[in-house]
Amino acid sequence: MSTEQKTPIELHYWPTPNGWKVTILLEELGVPYEVKYVNIGAGEQFKPDFLKIAPNNRMPAIVDPEGPGGEPISVFESGAILQYLGRKFGRFYPADERKRVKVEEWLMWQMGGFGPMLGQNHHFRVYAPEKLPYAMDRYLNETHRLYGVLDRQLEGRDFVADEYSIADMSIVGWATGWERQGMDLEKDFPNVARWLAALKARPAVERGLAVGRDRREQLDIASNKDAQSVLFGQRARQDVNS
Repeated sequence: MSTEQKTPIELHYWPTPNGWKVTILLEELGVPYEVKYVNIGAGEQFKPDFLKIAPNNRMPAIVDPEGPGGEPISVFESGAILQYLGRKFGRFYPADERKRVKVEEWLMWQMGGFGPMLGQNHHFRVYAPEKLPYAMDRYLNETHRLYGVLDRQLEGRDFVADEYSIADMSIVGWATGWERQGMDLEKDFPNVARWLAALKARPAVERGLAVGRDRREQLDIASNKDAQSVLFGQRARQDVNS
């Protein structure tokens, strides 16, 4: 376990819910980091140098110059990054096995469900060129179900795994988009509304959500056809090394 960081962690990032997970944790940890923006609307995630550290051509990814044994290490996938940093700095990811399992359950719940399903909801409600009722209803209903799961978990709890953890950080960025997802938190999910307000009041969460906000506002994917062609409908690429 390390308790300090002398050389900044290199964060390859774009301001999205997956990117916010890492900026929030880094802000909570108070360790130095350097943001290297990956403009996903311009296809920068397909550049060969980025693919060396993120072979799935998705951000975020990090390069820690002070990795295990003092040697650099790169980590891709937001959940893996949260776990790595939580272990390294010994915060927000408990060492006690029973507590750690609970955190991991909700982290995986977010990675496997709350993120992907809400992403599909966004896509068919906001970005799809055709409004397909079946797809819109399918993902709207699944989004509603997942918020219900989260609301039940937060009944009588301040945080999803009892103590504030990387699980909360993984979820909060996705939950900030509840209106665009067609949800009504105050009416249907009051525990989520309470939890979300409490997390957004944390200074580190506020700072993490603010990283690159101006760039996010400039890239209006809903009206940018060029960005949509880069982000949606991608197949396996043969030119990744060009």
